Amino acid sequence: MSRYATFVLFLTLGIAFQLSHGTEVTVVDKDNQLCLFANLMVNFSVSYEVADNKSATVEFELPTKVTTDESTCGATSSTLKLNFGEGHSWSVNFTINGKMYQADTIIFSYNLSDTTVFPNSVLNETETVAVKPRITDVGVDTCYSCKSKDMIEADKVNQTLWNVLIQAFVSNNRTSENITSCPADVPTTTVAPTTHAPSTTTAAPVTNSTTIAPSPTTTPTPTLPTPTTGKYSIKHDENSTACLIANIGLRIGFKQEEMNFDPNGTKVSGSCGVNSSELILMSNTMTIMLTFTNDTKKFRLHALNITGKTSSGVLFSEANTNLSLWEAAVGTSYMCNKEQNYTITSPLALYTFDLQVQPFGVKNGVFSTAHECSLDDTSILIPIIVGAALAGLILIVVIAYVIGRRKTYVGYQTL
Repeated sequence: MSRYATFVLFLTLGIAFQLSHGTEVTVVDKDNQLCLFANLMVNFSVSYEVADNKSATVEFELPTKVTTDESTCGATSSTLKLNFGEGHSWSVNFTINGKMYQADTIIFSYNLSDTTVFPNSVLNETETVAVKPRITDVGVDTCYSCKSKDMIEADKVNQTLWNVLIQAFVSNNRTSENITSCPADVPTTTVAPTTHAPSTTTAAPVTNSTTIAPSPTTTPTPTLPTPTTGKYSIKHDENSTACLIANIGLRIGFKQEEMNFDPNGTKVSGSCGVNSSELILMSNTMTIMLTFTNDTKKFRLHALNITGKTSSGVLFSEANTNLSLWEAAVGTSYMCNKEQNYTITSPLALYTFDLQVQPFGVKNGVFSTAHECSLDDTSILIPIIVGAALAGLILIVVIAYVIGRRKTYVGYQTL
């Protein structure tokens, strides 16, 4: 399911690249039939941390030698994943909507421990960024073409696509000759001004009466029900048990709007590694990518990328790659049944319900001993309550004893 070409990798610091001949790949399905074709050029500009709290920026192109492992083809959803270099990957997922298809999310992962690409990096982690591409309304059985440059900006990473030719759902084992061009490639047509004949309509008489517009009716925002808890798992392969498991109900808040994430029909993907694991949840309206890191003693949620569309049709893409959430010892799971809420970025909030996750050290596909969050952990409250009650009882006894002694002493003096 992979194809190789000659390998070319350019690397500079702030220097423009020479144009390459593009990266061309084909993907076949289980019947060895062509199902996805791509020929494109992608330029990356990545800022990363070096010594003395400084940053450096590197630019490099998607090389022509890549592998397409983990690429998939389906009747309504396909994913192109290009792996290259020392642990880098670039992927894009496509979905069909009626007679059209579109690209939903581009996910770019880069390995900072690759000193050839990222010299003097103080981090050795794999960072991931998810963005929303502008590849929409592509006719089924046509190729999407865009020769113009399209820059997609995100935190620390800019991606520039050009000379793109993609067909995500290939039929009859061959690419289509029909093209759907991007708007930037379509020439603009200038419309000549239209001359109208003078109007002979008599103006209606003006009256001094004033019509007061009715006051708008404010519809209260309905309270969302508790989101359905999804049960997700990732395997190394079809014959192995789960290496990452998660039960979680999710609600996303973007600006003033909140949305429950529906696990029904969600496409689940990801990977399990020694130091980093990923869980990617892709519904019809949203893609959520959770990245976990492992420092040999504890794991934590390190990065969160969410791309989606609100019920009002607003597209958004937000990411935070510097999180420290859901920490627990490696070999255990993290659990929090109560509602938790986190501010991921200034416009984006994450709410979790009935959460239990274990991204490393899963045995027999089931959760290990759970590290409970402080909201759930009532074990420490019980001794505090009991101790406070005992202290209060002792205080009452002491006060009663002092009062009793005083009355006895006064009575003795009177006699």
